[in-house]
Amino acid sequence: MTNVSAPLKVKIRNFLRRTAIKELEKQGHQVERIPRAGKGSLRKITKDGVSQTVTIRTSQDTWIAFPRNANDTGWSTLEDADLVLAASLDEKGGRYANFHLMDADDIRARFDRARAARLRANHVMPAERGIWISLYNQEADEPVSMVGAGAGLKYPAFAKNIPVLLDHQMDSVATEGDGEDEPPVPPPALAPSAPDDGPLTIPEAKRRLALAFGVDPGAIKIIVEG
Repeated sequence: MTNVSAPLKVKIRNFLRRTAIKELEKQGHQVERIPRAGKGSLRKITKDGVSQTVTIRTSQDTWIAFPRNANDTGWSTLEDADLVLAASLDEKGGRYANFHLMDADDIRARFDRARAARLRANHVMPAERGIWISLYNQEADEPVSMVGAGAGLKYPAFAKNIPVLLDHQMDSVATEGDGEDEPPVPPPALAPSAPDDGPLTIPEAKRRLALAFGVDPGAIKIIVEG
């Protein structure tokens, strides 16, 4: 499981969130916190007299996630938004960032499809656990992890290839309000392994099974009997 509070990851997450706000302002939006909203990723944006609520999601591996709410009646934070701003590295471990502004109704539908597909596949989804969808892969029925994918393709970046620049101002543990509603579990790695005729290791077997079933590798248990 990735430690999302590791210093470098926190710096990158803070950079992505702060830069997302700056890029919105460059597009002519006035960006404001929502008083007493209790959700750090929500912002009110206003342009040409029209105000909307946007939820900012950061990604360091090109996947975004939302958890179900406590009553399992909808998606936490997403249910309150008109728009979703995905602030993502261009690839896992990448040095550039892309910023996508997406219709929240469409994103809700994608997460509904993703959840329904996982339920049909008998995946275990604990309450309030995040579900992940890929931004830059085409949506497909198989593997189940690809259901709901492709939002970053449908909504081209309004700001792209922004260099990731980290400085001493990013060294704090977290920006105020950042990450308080971020799901803790990353998606399975998607990059295929090179062909290998050697022995299959347990970690690699878990990685492949996680990719096939759309779950975190930590959820895979393998028993070997001699």
